Amino acid sequence: MSIVILGIDLGKNRCSVVGLDSAGTVVVRRRLRREGVIAFASKLPPCIMAVEACCGAHHMGRSLAALGHEIRLMSPEYVRPYVKAQKNDDRDAEAIAEAATRPTMRFVELKSEEQLDVQTLHRVRDRLVGERTSLTNQIRSLLLERGYVVAQGHARLRRLLADFLDVDTGRLSPRMAFLLGDMRTRWDELDRRIAAFDAEFAAIARTDERARRLTSIPGIGALNATALVAAVGNAATFTKGRDLAAWLGLVPRQATTGGKPKLLGITKRGSRYLRKMLIQGARSAMPTLAKTNTVVGDWLRALLVRTHPNVAVVALAAKMARTVWALLRQGRNYEAVPQMAG
Repeated sequence: MSIVILGIDLGKNRCSVVGLDSAGTVVVRRRLRREGVIAFASKLPPCIMAVEACCGAHHMGRSLAALGHEIRLMSPEYVRPYVKAQKNDDRDAEAIAEAATRPTMRFVELKSEEQLDVQTLHRVRDRLVGERTSLTNQIRSLLLERGYVVAQGHARLRRLLADFLDVDTGRLSPRMAFLLGDMRTRWDELDRRIAAFDAEFAAIARTDERARRLTSIPGIGALNATALVAAVGNAATFTKGRDLAAWLGLVPRQATTGGKPKLLGITKRGSRYLRKMLIQGARSAMPTLAKTNTVVGDWLRALLVRTHPNVAVVALAAKMARTVWALLRQGRNYEAVPQMAG
């Protein structure tokens, strides 16, 4: 067998592999367990290993790369057009191998174990924040059922809840006071765990050179910096800053026909978490940046005159994404460019 490209369709237990020769002809089809794929690859001379970027793909990619093979990870949506009729695992593996041969195909950078660890920390923290939001919303609804309307903000709810749980006031029944007291204990535990994650992210941002550079950008803190470094590494996958912004779904959708371009809302492609974090950072930094005598400040003031503030926030988030790409690729800190006189 002269295998040039091996397409691997990963499964939970069993994987389908299809090998192509230099002419693109299928020379091998097999169904193997995950450990069997690595054993099979160890007997092959160095070649291209193509895998969809799905759960477990980065671990498999690192194992195959250690054997001297070239790893090409691809988004499943880019592989789908190459799947022929009667979709099955063998057809998927063949489509993966065929898609990897295309010169215009976009590949996913193989992530290190450290990057995956940081991404896992962010996912767990995001889940805890969601649990806390759900818990506080339930507390508000229980109080509303008893005629108490609580203003927005965790601080106000916490103060009012402490007043309600005071046994001397008698504003709640003993059963409801016990229930809300238990929910407040759970709330305190979630706050403690989220604060522990925040402290860990702050420590990572201080020790990681790339994350420390990103924190010099207005609107990007330890959370944003560590999440971006974990997701894109040194941003070598993207040829320019706009590619990173497009990957995050922060650029307008296009509906162009007959040479008449029409721009719509943002695409919302890519990671919803990263996009949310960048937009939140842009929203917090926009009031200060709009007052600065810099190129970004002048651009932002002109943008706010002609568009809605929410549109300006997304535009600023896209500009921040481009800045992130520049700092990661060029290895320097952010420096605000002053506005030229006249």
